[in-house]
Amino acid sequence: MEDQQIIKTLNKLLQGQYMGIHSYESFIKKLDDSSPLRSIFITIQKDLKYHAELLSERIQELHGTPETSEGVIGKIELFISENIDRPHDEKEILKHAIKGENLYGIKMTENLVRDKLDDKSLNLVHRILDKQREHVDTLKSKLHSNN
Repeated sequence: MEDQQIIKTLNKLLQGQYMGIHSYESFIKKLDDSSPLRSIFITIQKDLKYHAELLSERIQELHGTPETSEGVIGKIELFISENIDRPHDEKEILKHAIKGENLYGIKMTENLVRDKLDDKSLNLVHRILDKQREHVDTLKSKLHSNN
């Protein structure tokens, strides 16, 4: 497996982490300081920042240059999400976060990495995906406890 292909794939995942970081930043700004979701979202955002750091380190180990933002497509998707499909109340914010984690965080990652990573990189991505699945479980439990 060629390192350049691995670096390219890891950089796409890294851009996705930045997109998640910025999405959670937007969610956090919309929540009242008293909201119990606020601390959960801050914790998830910290996890995403840590994942971005891990991916950046792996890219550097492979002698690549890590991306530093979500890229143009990510910025467009974030803009659309914040300005067209924007959630207003806590329940909508939760649903939006779950959709983002499931669709962009997990499903797109699984499709992106299929047969494109070495064992060490794939192991890292699986650890990140496990954590993202935990995020979804946490968010879903909050959504169902608010009903």
